[in-house]
Amino acid sequence: MTRTRIMRGATAVALGTTVALLGAACAGQGGGSQGGDDGGSTADASTITWWHNSNTDPGKAYYEEVAKAFEKDHPGTTVEISAMQHEDMLTKLDAAFQAGDAPDVFMERGGGELASHVDAGLLKDISTPAADTIGTIEPYMSGFQVDGKSYALPFSMGVVGFWYNKSLFEKAGITGTPATMEELYADIAKLQDAGITPASVGAGDKWPAAHYWYYNVVRQCSADTLDAAIKDVDYSDPCFVKAGETLDELIAKEPFNKGFLTTPAQSGPTSASGLLATGKVAMELAGHWEPGVMQGLTDGGKGLGEDTGWFPYPSIEGQQGTDGAQMGGGDAWAVSKDAPDVAVEFAQYLLSDEVQQGFAEKDMGLPTNPAASSSVSDPALAELLSVRDSAPSIQLYLDTLLGASVGGAMNDAIALQFAGKATPQDVVDAVQSAAEADQ
Repeated sequence: MTRTRIMRGATAVALGTTVALLGAACAGQGGGSQGGDDGGSTADASTITWWHNSNTDPGKAYYEEVAKAFEKDHPGTTVEISAMQHEDMLTKLDAAFQAGDAPDVFMERGGGELASHVDAGLLKDISTPAADTIGTIEPYMSGFQVDGKSYALPFSMGVVGFWYNKSLFEKAGITGTPATMEELYADIAKLQDAGITPASVGAGDKWPAAHYWYYNVVRQCSADTLDAAIKDVDYSDPCFVKAGETLDELIAKEPFNKGFLTTPAQSGPTSASGLLATGKVAMELAGHWEPGVMQGLTDGGKGLGEDTGWFPYPSIEGQQGTDGAQMGGGDAWAVSKDAPDVAVEFAQYLLSDEVQQGFAEKDMGLPTNPAASSSVSDPALAELLSVRDSAPSIQLYLDTLLGASVGGAMNDAIALQFAGKATPQDVVDAVQSAAEADQ
């Protein structure tokens, strides 16, 4: 399997699964044919089932408005929405795939996960009907293509970093944000001295904890080393163990909330996101979705409001990874193999200028349609957008990249390391064994 790394460069030329994030922005609306001369659809009457994870406002209400607008422009078409918590959606999607009853339009995360769905014949090839939209978001498409064909339309692309409470940092006497791991450790100590829990982590859902290991791999391993490890199914380079050793150093500082091993990622006020949103902890390592999630977990839907801050994952002394490289990924709209043609129109509509601008204004993520970039309203998200657009590379989440079998075994082992039941070498051994079995 080839590693997906989203690259930036002045030429915006895609090489294999490596793609430039900078390029000439395609102007205009991101949807293909959406109707006849009178603005109405020529599609037959249909019902589109749409699954997404914006299960709290403002995202939930906004997507309801989007569906109604599409129905108005497509007489006879009904959009049936299922909005659910992220982990629930993933579980239900797997069940729906196995039962042969997948929704028509749903979220895909790219990489090995998408490739396995393509291999199983679950996704519609939208290369031709969605050509105009693909042209608009071309710099972000590589992780959602297989053998040159496109199977999903990425609508949000971001990087993972630390979201933090500015007031709590100030209370602890922290005047800046840490750029190195040693500076992060020092800030953790200051927060603890001030009686503030430094960080939350939703280790109960495993993947939030695994993000620490992924990022340490991006820092400790060169891009070539990681490429070779995945291609050759050989994780024996010492950098992978070093990534785990750095994680052990962090865990030893005891920065996390009480009960973090069973804490969920995003569901409810006692989740990792909820603890940050309600001022119970000072920071959380999370992706571009965090402001929107926090808004849905607080009274009044404000999240942290003006106290919201963000900084990139720190560098590590002696690291072999590229300075400024980030780790992240995106969410995309895929269309199931047997969905009606109007479902492809709907997926394109979700990438239109109007819908993406509203998506950005409501801080639901980082839009891929360049026409919506200036609509990002949250200052912290705008800073994240700047980091995304200037990063030399963005490594796709390793579990997404490697697929369910290898990624699941990796996340399980990392969760055990957080619990003190696995060593850095144990994690590497688990990845190696799962990768060999997956060949």
